[in-house]
This record gives sequence, structure tokens and C-alpha cells, in this order.
Amino acid sequence: MTFTRHKVNSRVVQDLKKRSTIGIIFYIILSIIVICADGFYTRQPLASLVFFFSNLGICLFRLIHLKIARETGDNYETFNRGVFYVSVVITALVWGCMLAYINILDGEHITQLLIYLCICGLCAGGVVAFIPYRTLAIIFNIAILMPSVITLLVKGLNPPLIIMVCLFSIYMVLIAIRGNKEYWDALENEYLLEIKSLELAHLSNTDVLTGLSNRRHFNDVLDREWKRSGRNKNLLSLILLDVDFFKKINDTYGHQVGDEYLIKLAETLVSVFKRDSDIVARYGGEEFTVLLVDVDVAHTLQLAKTALNSIAAMTINHKGEKIGTTISAGVNCCIPDHNTVSDTIILGADKALYMAKQRGRNQVVVLE
Repeated sequence: MTFTRHKVNSRVVQDLKKRSTIGIIFYIILSIIVICADGFYTRQPLASLVFFFSNLGICLFRLIHLKIARETGDNYETFNRGVFYVSVVITALVWGCMLAYINILDGEHITQLLIYLCICGLCAGGVVAFIPYRTLAIIFNIAILMPSVITLLVKGLNPPLIIMVCLFSIYMVLIAIRGNKEYWDALENEYLLEIKSLELAHLSNTDVLTGLSNRRHFNDVLDREWKRSGRNKNLLSLILLDVDFFKKINDTYGHQVGDEYLIKLAETLVSVFKRDSDIVARYGGEEFTVLLVDVDVAHTLQLAKTALNSIAAMTINHKGEKIGTTISAGVNCCIPDHNTVSDTIILGADKALYMAKQRGRNQVVVLE
């Protein structure tokens, strides 16, 4: 869970901002309703102006900050997150202080009712909006409700109301805690499902024995690179390699030793063809293939020879005996033609490989 939380931190911050953005407009609308519905602004003009423009200022600040945070991206992520949290708490305090002020006024029963209705809605909305970050959801509710409780306690006013507000605050905190757990459980399950999907995709593209790309994945990559290289007029090179006398290893020492040899051979090929764009695959049985993008014929031939020399020198130990063999390779290099299919380059490399076998094995032949 800890690893998942660290990984999805940016996702959570974005969720928080999306969930709370719509509420910014309602803060302004509700503040107008509170001060205008019963003519409160005519009786308390200064308090009304301070309340309204405090709301307007912090809401405009939050909207501007959202735009700035998107433009700055990850460069100031921690700073922007802190600014966002502080702005949310200030929003709650503006409403909390106004509620506390209206509570001590005489004869403002309608305005008191209106602001309490607004506060209940804002507390519930705050829990939903800030559930991804439990602490913020709790602080938001405390900041919006506790100024009123403290004021009523100091003034010795309306104990039943104090009790009701405290119970409501506790209820909101409990909902925030439970909702936060459900949110993180759902998010963790989503990421675990994504990881499993990636693992399954990797397994479906990977040869079980050697860990190289399998033939299906290789064919998919070849089709994609064939089209791309054709558009860009890039040279595409394919090396087809086949282990010489591999059946003799299997017949003499057993298939387990043969598998061990293939695993080490795959490691050797990866050590030679190590560019990120190089695709090394097990094509079937003891046959391997390498796809090189934008590598000239001379360099392709050099790499193929390096692979042959490395494999010729490679051995595995079996009961004190060193076991090894050689490999033959066919190379085909071409600029793809959009009128032809990718199988063309495979057929050419296969033809070159056949020629290498006919000429005595343990050599590279480039298709002319």
C-alpha cells in the first residue's frame, strides 16, 4: 500500500483539485445568498462586504493557482500542493468565522438558518471533495465548524446547538475516515489491476525459456517498424541466427542442458545487441532473430560477426565438461517498400542463413 500511495501521489492531487474546483463557484453563490436573502447586508454592511470579498478573493486566487499549477507541472509540485491545501483551509475559516459572527447576533434567525444550511452542505461537500486526503477533509470540517463552537462556548450561548455542531463534526470526520479508506482501496485495486495487465501483456510477448521477445511480439514489432521505416526511408536490418548441431547437444546431454545453453546464448545476444531500439527474439526452437533500425550494412555485419565469435567462445559446464557449439547467421538489409509486406525481409534473411549453412556453418552471409 505504501509503494502504491507514493506512486500515485500526483494522481491523488489531481483528483483533489478536480473534485474541489466546482465548489469554488458555489462558495461565491452561497455567500451572496446568505448576505442578500433576508437583507442581512443592509443591517451588517461591513461584515457582509468583508465576508463576500474574502470569499471572492480566495476563490479567484484558487482558480488562478490551478492554472499556474498546471503550467508549472512537476517542477513545483510540493509547493503548489501546499498552496492548494492552505487555500482550502482559508476558505473554510472564512465561512467558519462568518458563522461564528452571525451566531452572536440578535434577531438574525433567518440568516442563521441560511448559513447553517450552507455550512452543512459545504461540510458534506468538503468530505466528498477531499476524501483522497483524509487530513485535509478533517481539517476543512474543523476549520469551518469549530470557530462557531468556540464562540458559543466563550459567550455561554445555546449549549444544545454546541452539542449538535460537535456531533455533526464528529460524524463528518468519521465519514471522511471511512471514505478515505474506500477511496485508497479502490485506487490500489485499480493500480494492481493495471500492473497485472502489464504483467500479462509482458508474458504474452515474452519467450518463457529465454526471456527474450517471442515470435508473435517480434512479428508485431517488425510490422510496425517496416511501415515506419518505409515512411522515413530508413534502413531496416534483420539477422536470422540458427544454432549449429543443436540436436547433438540435446541428444547427447538431454533437453535440460540444451535449454541451459539456449538461455546463455540469449544472454550473449542481448550483450551484443544492446541498443534500446534493438529487438532480440527467439524465433523458434534454436533459431533467433535480431531487428536493427537505421543501422548500415557494414555495422550490421560487424555486430553479427561479434555475436558469432562470442557464441563460439561460449560454453556451459555440465558435470565437469564444457559444452559449446557455433551459430550461423543470415543478414538482410533494405529500405522497406510500402508495396511489399514485412515477410519480405524475413525471407531474404532466411535465404542468407541457408547459404551460411551450405557454406560450412559458423559464418555470416549478407544477402546481396
